Amino acid sequence: MGGGVMQKAGDGGRRRRGRGRSRPMSEINVTPFVDVMLVLLIIFMVAAPLMTVGVPVELPKTAAAALPGEQEEPLTVTVTAEGVVMIQTTEVDRNELVAKLQAIAAERDSARIYLRADGSVSYADVVQVMGALNRGGFNDIGLVTDTGGPTLDGRDG
Repeated sequence: MGGGVMQKAGDGGRRRRGRGRSRPMSEINVTPFVDVMLVLLIIFMVAAPLMTVGVPVELPKTAAAALPGEQEEPLTVTVTAEGVVMIQTTEVDRNELVAKLQAIAAERDSARIYLRADGSVSYADVVQVMGALNRGGFNDIGLVTDTGGPTLDGRDG
C-alpha cells in the first residue's frame, strides 16, 4: 500500500558519490481505505433489511418499549393467522414443537426467544405455544408487537 516508496534525501539535485541516503515516505494514502469503507457501508445497508424473519403476520399494537439487543441471532417462533407454528421460517407440527425447541436450546447460549403471533390468533393458542416454549427450555420469552398501540390510560401511544 505504498509503504515501499522511498525519497532521496534533500541534496538540492546534486549527485553525490557513494551511497545516497534514502528515507521512508511518511505519508499514508487513505483513498483506498475510504473506497473500501464506502463499499462495505453500501453492502451492509443493502443486506440489513434482508436479515429479518420473513413470515408475514399482522402483529398487535402496544405502547411497550423495545427489548435490548443480544449477541446471538434471535430465535423467533411465529403463530400465523391460520394457527401454523413456525420456528424462524420453518413450519413445525405442534406435537413436535417441544422436542425441536429442546434440541435448539441445547445448542444455544441464550434462553431468550421471541414469540410473534398474529393479532387474530386466540389468547388460548398463544398461551399454549408459550407453555411449549417454556417446556422446551426457553424461560425468557419476548412477545413481539408493533409500536403505536393504545395505552391503558386511553391515549394512543
